[in-house]
Amino acid sequence: MNDIVFSFFGVNDFWKKVTDMLLIATFAVLAIFVVTGLVQLIKRKSLKKVDPEITAMVPSLVLMAAIYVIFEKFCILNYRPILIDGVAESSFPSTHTLVAVTIFGMTMLALSKYVKNKAARVILKVVLIALMGVMAFGRVASGMHWLTDALGGVVFGADLVLVYGIILRFMKEHRKNG
Repeated sequence: MNDIVFSFFGVNDFWKKVTDMLLIATFAVLAIFVVTGLVQLIKRKSLKKVDPEITAMVPSLVLMAAIYVIFEKFCILNYRPILIDGVAESSFPSTHTLVAVTIFGMTMLALSKYVKNKAARVILKVVLIALMGVMAFGRVASGMHWLTDALGGVVFGADLVLVYGIILRFMKEHRKNG
C-alpha cells in the first residue's frame, strides 16, 4: 500500500513547503496559548489560577515530545521514502502530522473558553480539521512520508487530544468541586 501511494504522488516540493509552513503556523497557535498562560500566571500570581484549558495541555505536549524522541532515536520502525542529503531518516510517525493533530485538536477543545460566538467556533473547528487533513495529506503527497507514517501521526495525535480532554475535564470538575 505504501509503495502504491508513493508511486502515485512521488516527490513534490510544493507540498513539502506547504506542510513546513503549516508546521510553523501550528507552533504559532501553541505560542498563543503559552503567552496567554504566562500572562495569566504573572497577573494571577498562581499556577492554579491559570486557565485549565492551558495547563491541561502540558501532559499531552510532554507525551508528544516523548513520542518524537522514542521513535526518532530508540524505536525506528520506518525510514522516509527518500534520502535526505543522502541519509535515511526515521519517518514513523510523521512528526508534522503528530504536532498538527495534537495542537489543533487541543485548540478545538479549548475554543469554547476563548471564542464565545458559536458560529465562529464552528468555523474555526472546520478550519482546524481541514488543516489537520492538509498536513496529513501533504506529508504523503510531498514524498516525505509513507501513508502509514501520516496515519500513525493522526492516531498518536488523536490519542494525545483524548488525554488532554480527560485531564481538562478532571481539572474543571476538581476546580468546581474543590
